[in-house]
Amino acid sequence: MYRKLLFSKSSCRRLSTQYQVAKAQLQDWKSVVGLEVHAQLLTKSKLFSGSSNVFGAPLNTAVSYFDASLPGTLPVLNRKCVEIGIKTAAALGCRINEVSMFDRKHYFYADLPVGYQITQQRAALANDGELKFPVIVPGKKTYYKKARLLQLQLEQDSGKSLHDEELKRSLVDLNRAGAPLIELVFAPDLETGEEASSLVKELILILKSLHACSCKMEEGALRVDANISIHKCGEPFGVRTEVKNIGSVRSISQAITYEIQRQFDVVSKGGTITNETRSWDATTRCTIPMRDKEVLQDYRFMPEPNLPPLRLNLSSSADSSTSSDIISVASITKDIPELPEDTRSNLIKTYQLNQDVAVILVNEPVLLEYFLNVIEHIPSIPAKLVTNFLINDLLTFCNKANIDVESCQLTYTHLEDILTALNAGTINLQACRQLIEFLHQDPTQNVQTLIRDRNMEQITEDETIEQLCRQAIERQEQAVKQYKSGKKKALFAIVGEVSKLSKQKANMKMVVAYLEKMLKS
Repeated sequence: MYRKLLFSKSSCRRLSTQYQVAKAQLQDWKSVVGLEVHAQLLTKSKLFSGSSNVFGAPLNTAVSYFDASLPGTLPVLNRKCVEIGIKTAAALGCRINEVSMFDRKHYFYADLPVGYQITQQRAALANDGELKFPVIVPGKKTYYKKARLLQLQLEQDSGKSLHDEELKRSLVDLNRAGAPLIELVFAPDLETGEEASSLVKELILILKSLHACSCKMEEGALRVDANISIHKCGEPFGVRTEVKNIGSVRSISQAITYEIQRQFDVVSKGGTITNETRSWDATTRCTIPMRDKEVLQDYRFMPEPNLPPLRLNLSSSADSSTSSDIISVASITKDIPELPEDTRSNLIKTYQLNQDVAVILVNEPVLLEYFLNVIEHIPSIPAKLVTNFLINDLLTFCNKANIDVESCQLTYTHLEDILTALNAGTINLQACRQLIEFLHQDPTQNVQTLIRDRNMEQITEDETIEQLCRQAIERQEQAVKQYKSGKKKALFAIVGEVSKLSKQKANMKMVVAYLEKMLKS
């Protein structure tokens, strides 16, 4: 009965309504969110074996004897994985440890043939980092948030169980077994789903800039678990629930927001929160109980006897390593590229962009590349005109079409030609929007040819503009009376009439100037 209720869409909507009432009753309560992120590293081979580390290979074709846990096989640490872990830790401001250790974490999964995972529980690769990131909430001002990174550790992934419901059997694919991961454990410094999704967006930008992870959540390259609780202000944190199976950045916000609402609803009715693991169902947009966590699971951690301690050279000199076998942290960290926050600061300083625009550009690497290319090759075009077009027109088109900016068929040449025509006053913004649609449908078309053949040139002749304004004034008598009586917003109705008469091709600046002049007389 309880499970059936959770799967009901109407129950989800009802819970959302009940939350509004519960929220009013729980003004002195706060929500707390902490994230655990697993990122699969971009290496050719796995963490402890030479098997290929590639997504989409035929089942059980990227499996070594060690991955399959055959007796007598031993792990060999992948140096590239350590280097990527160090670079990521440095980018996140972590304290990189001179000595770290590997441990065995025992638990039974059908797709974990050896019966334990090699991880770093006691002495991790790095600790005490921090991630500062912008939070964008629709309708509110962008603000910055900080989250402490408690631990960054190397560990191996498990295999994958494939369930055949028709034949009622499960099979195991070990291609992913032993794949290299870094686990990032963040402190419970967040309060909302929007903050959590914003943190993950920033982390994705950093990992991609470092070439550390593909961050393709649909492929399982980045996985996020959220620990959520609520408590009264001034009191200790409440009982937490863990939400798993969050498959996209958007789902992170939705899942956490729902779970916070659910907990508020339970407490407002006098109930208690159960320490449990829940799964996010993206179809019904509800969290579903998987298993309780009242009994603490004993993972029986023990040192990994087949791997020696990992020792690093922490000397500040990049060339100070006395042995090629010891990894020099300085030689790795000197190659860290410009990070997202630095890029935002440079955009604001160099091009006088506002913070929100800089955040959006950096969050969309394709838009940022377009912007920098246009500014470099056509410096006569104002930066504000370029960003307005990219964000208000191109990005809006992609969102309405439900596609990524990468999937839009516009080329850089198209973009350059459109902005050149717009800057010259040959076309207006309405024509720009039409051109985006035409070129996305058929990218082989030429911008200048489209403008000419479809008669998209902007109307700028004084006589024509004046004639259109007179016709609009005649048709909008009521708006004219309101404008002359002091209601200045009535002018928009007359401007809209001119736009309609000109088929949205009139130069609106000229139209407004003419109307104001004509209505004064």
